[in-house]
Amino acid sequence: MDDDSLLLRSVQDPGAFATLVGRHQAAVHGYLVRRAPPAAPDLLGEVWVRAFAARSTFDPARGWLFGVARHVLLAHWRAVRPAPAPFPTELAAPDEWPAVDERLTAAAAAPRLRAALAALAPVERELLLLVTWEQLTPQEAATAVGIPRGTARSRLHRARLAMRDHLTDVTTHDDRTGERA
Repeated sequence: MDDDSLLLRSVQDPGAFATLVGRHQAAVHGYLVRRAPPAAPDLLGEVWVRAFAARSTFDPARGWLFGVARHVLLAHWRAVRPAPAPFPTELAAPDEWPAVDERLTAAAAAPRLRAALAALAPVERELLLLVTWEQLTPQEAATAVGIPRGTARSRLHRARLAMRDHLTDVTTHDDRTGERA
């Protein structure tokens, strides 16, 4: 049974909601871990509680689940700090030896990526992260953020250009001479 049918069925048969949880638990957890690592397990529970409580009001044709997760995350950020950071600010502990080289490369690039992400407008940053990290379509990301699809596509395009320009500017700059390469 597809997600839309399960969501509609869960209004009459609450047990059907458990199948939705099983299908999407890992994806929603990943979304939360990448944005609020220490709080992710608690936030995940809150997402499911809110989604279950409001399941009769959701339009199953729309990407409702990441919208619920986003609202839970925003409420968490408002509660814990005044200026939310939509991406982790600390690197995770390094992996064992087989992944050390990959982690070192990623660690070297992380400050540039963080700076480029921080330079984006909040909605553009969220759209970009939903599409790249969560593998949502631009239409699904638009629904999760609560903006029209056309607006989301143009903002996503703008975010991608800004990231490319920022990262190109940083990577073509010669640190030894202070000049562009």
